[in-house]
Amino acid sequence: MKIFQTDEIRNVALIGAAKSGKTTLSEGMLFEGNMINRKGSVDDKNTVSDYRQIEIDRHISVNATLMHTIYNEKKINIIDAPGFSDFTGDIQSSVCVADTAIFTINGQAGVEATTENAWHQTEKSNTPVVFFVNYLDHHNANFDEALGQMKDYFGDKVTVVQYPVNTGEGFDSIIDLMYMKMLKFKQGGGVAEVLDIPANELEKAKKLHRSLIENASEGDEALMEKYFENDDLSLEDTRLGIRLCLAQRGMFPVLCGAAKHGIGISRLLEFIIKTCPTPEQSMGRKTTSGKEYTYKVSDAPALFIFKISNEQHLGEVSQFKVYGGTIFEGQDLINPRTGNKERISQLFVVNGKNREKVEKVVAGDIATTIKLKEVRTSDSLFDPKAADEPFEMIQYPDPIFSCAIKAANSTEDEKLGSILQEMHRNDPTIIAGMSRELRQLILQCQGEYHLNTIKWYFDHVHKLEIETFSPKVPYRETITKTAKADYRHKKQSGGSGQFGEVHLMVQPYVEGYKEPTDFPVRGKEEHKLPWGGVLIFNNCIVGGSIDARFLPAIFKGVMERLEEGPLTGSYARDIMVYVYDGKMHPVDSNELSFKLAGRQAFIAAFKNAGPKIMEPIYDLSVRMPEDMMGGVMTDLQGRRAVIMGMDSDGKYQIINAKVPLAEMDKYSTSLSSITSGRGTFKMKYAEYMQVPTEVQAKLLKDYEEKSKDNE
Repeated sequence: MKIFQTDEIRNVALIGAAKSGKTTLSEGMLFEGNMINRKGSVDDKNTVSDYRQIEIDRHISVNATLMHTIYNEKKINIIDAPGFSDFTGDIQSSVCVADTAIFTINGQAGVEATTENAWHQTEKSNTPVVFFVNYLDHHNANFDEALGQMKDYFGDKVTVVQYPVNTGEGFDSIIDLMYMKMLKFKQGGGVAEVLDIPANELEKAKKLHRSLIENASEGDEALMEKYFENDDLSLEDTRLGIRLCLAQRGMFPVLCGAAKHGIGISRLLEFIIKTCPTPEQSMGRKTTSGKEYTYKVSDAPALFIFKISNEQHLGEVSQFKVYGGTIFEGQDLINPRTGNKERISQLFVVNGKNREKVEKVVAGDIATTIKLKEVRTSDSLFDPKAADEPFEMIQYPDPIFSCAIKAANSTEDEKLGSILQEMHRNDPTIIAGMSRELRQLILQCQGEYHLNTIKWYFDHVHKLEIETFSPKVPYRETITKTAKADYRHKKQSGGSGQFGEVHLMVQPYVEGYKEPTDFPVRGKEEHKLPWGGVLIFNNCIVGGSIDARFLPAIFKGVMERLEEGPLTGSYARDIMVYVYDGKMHPVDSNELSFKLAGRQAFIAAFKNAGPKIMEPIYDLSVRMPEDMMGGVMTDLQGRRAVIMGMDSDGKYQIINAKVPLAEMDKYSTSLSSITSGRGTFKMKYAEYMQVPTEVQAKLLKDYEEKSKDNE
């Protein structure tokens, strides 16, 4: 295969909602570039990008798929990103390395939730955006309504470059405002027939053309001067202006077509080649030390791994973009994260599962390699002589869905853990870890549909039966008043027995607390607890009733019950313990005896000290369309949320609230249902607060019943 130079390469990501036609569009782009001789379809299960079994089964894209086409001697790398927001990891990885994001808009449905969510990702990465309004061959298609929604959601920088003439069945003609011609396409695609604009469309076309030229001239002062002098711009100047505006996100051009019938695809490819930024005209990538690589072949070799996947018969495949120099087969590069060398054993350019070997890849290009030893998504590889800091990592969103997971057969727990680690390598938005506190393996992801996809892989690929259920809530236990208790541990079984008696008092720890006056404090130990809060352990023994050597054992017994609170088995916190009396036996007293006595005395005192359960409270920020605020508010009130305030963000409203974690199970699913997928939320731990009396009663009852079941 020809080695394309940096200025001959374009990198685009196809972004859009499910069923907006991204995969069909990619088929058309490959067909127009003669990469395939027959277009596949999602219904026929034979597309280049949706080749994985899960995608064939579900008729949707689940993973981002790398492809390329060649048009007019230029190479266009295409990343077909998934259409569901649950797969935001792959969407973000795709946007991260694309020089232009092509947003497909369903001409029947307009702007959909996934489109909005992906748009915010392009804002963060400053990625240029081009809109392609698809499905204009459908009888329900409405270009003007879709355009109005785009302007509403994304602003007045949305600029028409093309608009359809005859939407609906039989659609085949587009007015192109750059050429000021009508393009008539044959069913199936190909280069369009160029015709004059019909008289009844001329006035509309001139008005939109002027708007396009005005917006394009804003990309550069010299172009602005030309526009003022001539009241127009040449085709080349228009392309330059759009390109400059695109790079600054100063314009979002709108093209249109019907991907299924190949209408508008050849013109889209031409627009990508002649108007969209080349890699050199795009933003480079900075290292963590601030050094920027800008696709210069003369720079030292540098690449960034934006996706890792496991492919049948190949193993682990690393997809990367070259930000500097040239990458060769057999080249040794350094991974600054590990400090280890990685050898580029083979290089491939790919179209889905089909791959073609190449000897080298230049700056600006995207390719794949295999058999790297120790890399993960967002890793960087550099020339050993450069010894640079790693590139800035992709910032993936925080998980919004959590569940506990375990293998149905406990003997397969280790296998479960290794599979989840592999899944995390392929998709960093899948996070799993064992919670020591909850004694559960917690799986975090981007939504319930994401979880169902994970389950599919366990069922169909790994053949491992799993169970998922709601995670426990990390409650805390504390006390609200002072109480005393004592306990004698005595055991005789022949020979030396066990004896220890402990008298202690507990009181809640609060700022500015006062020491008791009925006995002196002879020694004080303050312990910051790993789970938050403090334990203050006081030695108040007078007269040697308990030898000092047994106090650590008493402390150990108390700590054991702090780690498994007396009420529900949750961590206890913010307690002061005063050991003020007790008894010993000259033969039978030992550390175990006093540990058990201290433990039981603490339990008795704790239960008499006005014990309370505390629950984690989170700061919640929910963003939703204004007309959906009532439903969101009602739902939050049913979750014991306290509304703290409201803000506005354009057409959106933001509700800020404090809400108990216990009420947020599967909230992402509920919010999506209430807002038709348009609502988003963020949560951050705020504090622990006492649970309401009725909630505490239920928790105590549930724990008691569970304890009986385990006896």
